Amino acid sequence: MNLIGDLAALRIPLPQPGDVTPEELYPDALEEAEQAREDYAFALEAQWDELQEDPLLIALGNARAAREAADHEIRRLLAYGREFHGDRPTSSILSPKPAG
Repeated sequence: MNLIGDLAALRIPLPQPGDVTPEELYPDALEEAEQAREDYAFALEAQWDELQEDPLLIALGNARAAREAADHEIRRLLAYGREFHGDRPTSSILSPKPAG
């Protein structure tokens, strides 16, 4: 088992045939995702070497930071929308999707 490779695969899933439109761009999208996996694995390994911490904990911290950045971006976009476009119903956009 290659922990760093597994974490990279979880973080950056490969596109499946039919996921990419137009279909002739699938090989390029696959190559780009594979390169992104390699880059992520390299960066994660470098963090592991530097911090001497469990790669899973590092990956979880990275995911948490990404989630916080996304939450911050959503708040900025909502504030922009309220300021320049008035109150619009956003509950359907922000409500959680049903599981299953």
